[in-house]
Amino acid sequence: MSEEITNKDVSPKNPQFDYDLFVIGAGSGGVRASRIASQLGAKVAVAEDLYLGGTCVNVGCVPKKLFVYGSHFQEEFEAARGYGWSFDNVQFNWQTLRDNKTQEIGRLNTVYDTILTKAGVEVLKGRATISGKNTLRINGATVTARYILIATGSWPAKPRYPGAEHTLDSNAFFYLEALPKKVIIEGGGYIAVEFAGILNSLGCETELVYRGPLFLRHFDGEVREFIRDQMLKKGIKLSFNTQIQGIEKDSDGGLHVTSETRLGETTRTSVQTVNAVITAIGRKPKTADLGLETLDIQQAKDGAVLVNDHFETSAAGVFALGDVIGRMQLTPVALAEGMALARYLFAGQPINMDYQNIATAVFCQPNIGTVGLSEESAIEKGHSISVYKSEFKPMKHTLSGVDERTLMKLIVDKNTDKVLGAHMVGPDAGEIIQGIAIAIKAGATKAHFDATIGIHPTAAEEFVTMRTPSA
Repeated sequence: MSEEITNKDVSPKNPQFDYDLFVIGAGSGGVRASRIASQLGAKVAVAEDLYLGGTCVNVGCVPKKLFVYGSHFQEEFEAARGYGWSFDNVQFNWQTLRDNKTQEIGRLNTVYDTILTKAGVEVLKGRATISGKNTLRINGATVTARYILIATGSWPAKPRYPGAEHTLDSNAFFYLEALPKKVIIEGGGYIAVEFAGILNSLGCETELVYRGPLFLRHFDGEVREFIRDQMLKKGIKLSFNTQIQGIEKDSDGGLHVTSETRLGETTRTSVQTVNAVITAIGRKPKTADLGLETLDIQQAKDGAVLVNDHFETSAAGVFALGDVIGRMQLTPVALAEGMALARYLFAGQPINMDYQNIATAVFCQPNIGTVGLSEESAIEKGHSISVYKSEFKPMKHTLSGVDERTLMKLIVDKNTDKVLGAHMVGPDAGEIIQGIAIAIKAGATKAHFDATIGIHPTAAEEFVTMRTPSA
């Protein structure tokens, strides 16, 4: 695999090819790369056979956040009673939320089409496949391109036990015909945790089943334990060390789910009947039927397209970015990669992607926001650390009666005083951590945090008032 394009001519509009850049996939990374490349003077086409905007806009971040907002009103109504409000005959209509969400997604699809068209990008509806060097096939026609970009994203992984065909994946979740009275969510990643919170808050009897001892692997251990306890208090059943063995569907549509739970050296088998099983067991790079074998493009065992530091695959002139390369499956990462690649190809700018200290959020209830190293990873990397943390009941809940607490945590290097990580579980955690991420990216020390005057009364001020390390 070449390390860098040699003798790269960044001038666009090469008459030898139909396009300077042909992008397969109009998700976050593909759209950004297409638009920037076109603005830099390149002739660009992007092909999409499903929906503009990719996973995030259609069956990911955007509809999920709308569902989180919708589901949280139930708790808000309860909390409002402590502030003097009373509500009679409060009702929820799932179809209204679902259909309003779908209408908003349709609007965003149109917005993406407009953005690309106004930028001079040719939008092609159809499945594009690589058919040879600098050559693709789409809708029965052959086109050529100086550069090809694979930005097809990822797709929900499927379980393999008997009866798996009766499950719904995370895509189908957003289009449920009706809310299930009793539901199992299978998985231990952020999608599963978020779905469990949404369905529970909408009144479904909800159980999360995960094969491991605790969900949200790779997150800070204390954060994982804290959100576990908050979810249990909200009535979500959590079944860890548990795997579904099979599902049978009866004539009434009920699903009889057989699962096995490890209890030390023994196992316990149980059978229960639910209305739906929604699987969120991970996402796989979407690389099937792209013609990668035509140019012998190298892939990892999970199907991810292998690229170098310039996003070039093992085939010269073919690039890939976003979820399909299996690095960090985050929309802002794909956006940054798309912009960096376009500027590299058509403006000669170096690619300086930095995957350190990328903030992220889990929109469970309460939210998780995190940036930098966890306590465990900081120790693994050899840092001598001090840990500062604060746990408290949010001011809002002193009157609301809601039994929910907030956790904030800073990981600090003892030798340099540099803040290595910040973690929060609580309302608006993502909003708060975004600002903290700027400070950590800039190399802020604990002394900088201590010298910052807080905004009172807010939860966020706790990050600048923690003075005594807990460890």
